[in-house]
Amino acid sequence: MTTRLTLDFVSDVVCPWCVIGLLGLEEALRRLEGVVEAQIRLQPFELNPAMPFEGQLISEHVQEKYGRSTEESRGARDMIRARAADLGFEMRTGPESRIYNTFAAHQLIAYAETEGRALPLKHAFFQAYFQEGLNPSDPAVLRWAAEAAGLDAAEGLRVVAAGIHADDVRRAEGTWTREGITGVPTVILEDRYLLVGAQPPDAYEKALRSIAKEKVAA
Repeated sequence: MTTRLTLDFVSDVVCPWCVIGLLGLEEALRRLEGVVEAQIRLQPFELNPAMPFEGQLISEHVQEKYGRSTEESRGARDMIRARAADLGFEMRTGPESRIYNTFAAHQLIAYAETEGRALPLKHAFFQAYFQEGLNPSDPAVLRWAAEAAGLDAAEGLRVVAAGIHADDVRRAEGTWTREGITGVPTVILEDRYLLVGAQPPDAYEKALRSIAKEKVAA
């Protein structure tokens, strides 16, 4: 018997660990096909809401925000690159890459949720930023990502320009902050269970099996 679960995936489109977390979660769900059927609801989180449109060099940003040395940053990047590669995703960012504002991207994802295309759009943003080095707030990138996700790109750009989902995004961000979420990715399962950080597929699979079993027994 298939058990239906609801998962809220709180993340940002310029968060490398969020790529690893989402790919790991999706791999776990593939393994559980026929056992668990999940509705993944993408929830917004901005790592740097005050970041200007032109962004900032990652090397400068990491030094200012976390106080990491160049060597420490290189080690973290190598670890991220290896974890992503294990899941079939090539990370191409480096010290000369830039970090960007993501509010527009989250608004487009909110629109995509209404069209049932949020996950393909999320993956398109991951590709645009982590593999092509593109600015997810740039209207040209928003258009490309929308088209890649099978959305009406013109309508998506209109929705973002008009700020139709701006308040929804801010409200959702506020909700997760009030719930105590300060880092991403974070997965909330069935509105009750919390998984923080980018877990490997085995960990997600174990958690999903356990929760599905508990739900069936209830």
